[in-house]
Amino acid sequence: MIEPTPNQILTGDCLEIMRSWPDDCIDHCIADPPFGIASGRGRRSKRGLGWAFSSHVTIQEAWDQFGEDEYFQFTIDWLRQVCRVVKPNGNILVFGTFHNIYLLGFILGHLLDRRILNSIIWFKPNAQPNITARMLTESTEQIIWAVNETPKKAKKWTFNYWDAKEMNGGRQMRNLWEFPVTPKRERLNGAHPSQKPLALLERAVLLASLPDELLLDPFGGAGTLAVAAAAHDRRWLLIESVPKYAELARQRLAESSLATAP
Repeated sequence: MIEPTPNQILTGDCLEIMRSWPDDCIDHCIADPPFGIASGRGRRSKRGLGWAFSSHVTIQEAWDQFGEDEYFQFTIDWLRQVCRVVKPNGNILVFGTFHNIYLLGFILGHLLDRRILNSIIWFKPNAQPNITARMLTESTEQIIWAVNETPKKAKKWTFNYWDAKEMNGGRQMRNLWEFPVTPKRERLNGAHPSQKPLALLERAVLLASLPDELLLDPFGGAGTLAVAAAAHDRRWLLIESVPKYAELARQRLAESSLATAP
């Protein structure tokens, strides 16, 4: 077992990499995992999440392609590793859509017996319209906020209440967060299909961690967690299985560090 070195983007399989780490080596995890959409967990399609009356496909990348049983087992495996490497009472925040959020909650709360504090709703006021005319426009994602301990033993988890209140104009922060989808200025180096807006990740970082703590995203994507963590004096660690996205994240981090240099 080797202690992970902070402030690195590791390219490879997150399960293999996390299995090489010792227990309790990460302070918190903020993860944006595959949603399993491309295997047909939306409208069933060989090419990914499709639309009933068009040829448009939302996500069709290999990293999001799973069979039903395969996705279930993968989700158990990576969450179990996260629970092992995150310190007791560390925060675990996991993004999901209606395609996978209920499965994530079931695994975290029941199979792994973690304490779940909140389900945060991210409302996108400029979400992509629904062109099928057969269902409501999907304009939210959710974030499960769990503590890495059983409900009976969970205690003293990090919640920066006063910072959250200040961010919310002096009022208690609610679990409904409104942020527009990722703006074009954050995609100048390239785009990731599930890239989150920087302001959203900054809020999560400021709410659920302390300066100098080590934050992990096992699915690094475009590197937004790392950019948010670095901007607020947190250490970070990303794992990304797709080399082109790992390179995208490196470019974003390099540019963000230049922008904040004195």
